Amino acid sequence: MPRLLLVQASPRQGDSASRAAAAAFLTRLHELVPELEVDTLDLWREPLPEFDGAALAAKYARLAGRPPAPPEAEAWKTIEAMVARLDAADIVLIATPMWNLGIPYKLKHWIDLVTQPGLAFRFDPATGYTPLLRPRPALAIIASAGDYSDGPSWGRPDLATPYLQAALRFIGLGEIAVVGQGPTSGPKPVIAAARDKARARLCQLAESFAAALPRAQASAARAS
Repeated sequence: MPRLLLVQASPRQGDSASRAAAAAFLTRLHELVPELEVDTLDLWREPLPEFDGAALAAKYARLAGRPPAPPEAEAWKTIEAMVARLDAADIVLIATPMWNLGIPYKLKHWIDLVTQPGLAFRFDPATGYTPLLRPRPALAIIASAGDYSDGPSWGRPDLATPYLQAALRFIGLGEIAVVGQGPTSGPKPVIAAARDKARARLCQLAESFAAALPRAQASAARAS
């Protein structure tokens, strides 16, 4: 069964524009791929381990090529499970707000945890960095108070989009589609127009993502 990992980075639950946009995308994708399984990782409800102590020592043990001590090996199992959960997904969907021009610290924490040597990338002094995860359809929905569709919003840059694209490409997920939804504040007609524009783009992406799933091609053809 095809599996989608949904990473929820907003703590606002029902008031979150990024969560609502993700729900719209999933509704269309489920129409095309009824058998799709969704694994939801809510970064505000599932505890993320601190990356210090034994876990950090385990990373440097790997880099040094030495066997980890028992506490280090035990801590590393948690990191391995997180990377395996990501790698098990056929589609990755990140729904996040923009905070202070970038991403929430919980999302950065998760990315730091799964970006590990020997699991998500490797380094060779002769050839440099090589991603270890396989490419797959990936999408980031970024909700923002400002409108970044034509560049900076009132002089404020969008640092979230290039960071997510670079960070996920670094570990091998490939090119990441990014859909911005903004502005989420201001006159209601402007907010509604931005929402509708984002939803139309998300529906298009749902169709292309469905077509990229071999198991979903028959379902996608019937739905069209």
